[in-house]
Amino acid sequence: MSLTRRDFARTSAITGAGVALAGSVGALATAPNALASYDTDTDSAEGAANARHGAGYGPLVPDPRGILALPAGFSYRIITYSGRTKLESGEFTPSNHDGTATFDGPRGTTLLVNNHELKGPRANWAHPVPLTEGLVYDPAAAGGCTVVEIRPDGRVAEWVGIAGTSTNCAGGRTPWGTWLTCEENSDRAGTNGMTKDHGYVFEVDPVDRRANRDPKPLKFFGRYDHEAVVIDPRRGHAYLTEDAAGPNGLFFRWTSPKGFAHGPGKFRGLADDAGVLQAPKCYDSGGRFVDDLSRATRIGTVYGVDWVDVPDRDARTTPVRKQFGAGEVTRARKLEGMWWADGGAYLVSSYAREESPVRHDGQVWFYDPKRRTLTLKVLLGVNPDPAKDGAFDGPDNITVSPYGGLVIAEDGEGVQHLFGATDSGRTYPIARNELNIGTAEEPEYSEFAGVTFSPDGRTLFASIQTPGILLAITGPWKRQKR
Repeated sequence: MSLTRRDFARTSAITGAGVALAGSVGALATAPNALASYDTDTDSAEGAANARHGAGYGPLVPDPRGILALPAGFSYRIITYSGRTKLESGEFTPSNHDGTATFDGPRGTTLLVNNHELKGPRANWAHPVPLTEGLVYDPAAAGGCTVVEIRPDGRVAEWVGIAGTSTNCAGGRTPWGTWLTCEENSDRAGTNGMTKDHGYVFEVDPVDRRANRDPKPLKFFGRYDHEAVVIDPRRGHAYLTEDAAGPNGLFFRWTSPKGFAHGPGKFRGLADDAGVLQAPKCYDSGGRFVDDLSRATRIGTVYGVDWVDVPDRDARTTPVRKQFGAGEVTRARKLEGMWWADGGAYLVSSYAREESPVRHDGQVWFYDPKRRTLTLKVLLGVNPDPAKDGAFDGPDNITVSPYGGLVIAEDGEGVQHLFGATDSGRTYPIARNELNIGTAEEPEYSEFAGVTFSPDGRTLFASIQTPGILLAITGPWKRQKR
């Protein structure tokens, strides 16, 4: 049933302040640059006192190893390191770590599926994902996933989950215990040396290696620059983000065919055009069409959402986002990570610049499928000095913390952090990347990626994308106050 502008306006008028906010994460920040509050104080005694009595864990302590600054009492362990650690087959761990999820493995192990965001021909990279027999989609492509196994005694093993894919950025964990890896690149066969079309989603089983043989692109999710995906465990819908510009990308919903039963490997049996892929068309509380999510400049903004069918999901002649004209769909710049929790999907827009109606340095939205609304949860104003520690910008991968609120990986300019945000808007640093891949005169710090907790909630995993380091962070985690 379509949610019309009149329906949404009438509902908003009845509730007064708009549709009730959904999810446990409330108004997390205000614009502009609101995250530079006292909770982000990283180096003062006052900051430590605030952390003891409020949000966070105190100031970050510089790392003598020059890798990861953490609060006092926390520590990290390097799990994989591109070019240093090795796979079971003897090749080096691939580089450019990105989206990650954790799973309970057999015999007390913890399994992680780790994307490797490697674009273009294999020759461009020192450590591409190895072309393991039976697990290759396109032998010309450098990307893919590895599966990392952490055993109870601390030993680590790593092997290839899928190879020959391109620019595996984020993805998403399924309710049935598999990983959906997303290609953020839509090169056609014959472009950049590729031998097959790209821009698809693939399913990777971290436990059953046989299930990963003969990789099949899940074409019914569409062919475009995919970023992330989540599955609604109740309704079976898939929600996906597109990281694109010119014009800005889209947030998608896929509805499965009638009678389809989800489960491991079930996607393989669907036709390329199975189900319905749709893009959003949003309305404000006055029933007015919203062309771009950057229009929202206040925390708590609620938009009603209608869904519009995608004409040609495989983009045979025209990219999916260009198949819609002005006034037909709602767009957003750099749609990135997603996480399913609180009965809906959290999704990130990393920033908006001159290509968008309004500039910002990051938004986090919550889509409520029951109410069919998008609610703005986090808004970061443009950071005036990214090289200065304290403020945050460019949110990317995201997870919902078992201790309350969100944990967000930063992919902005200058200093890079993992940071938390509580339900009421308090923000705090969790980690800072101290690995300088630039020079002393012009320092450069890679983005964080793949932020996710272990199944038992005791360990926070995250990666430094370049050169590709998977880290396990432990310490005195605590429930964050509102």
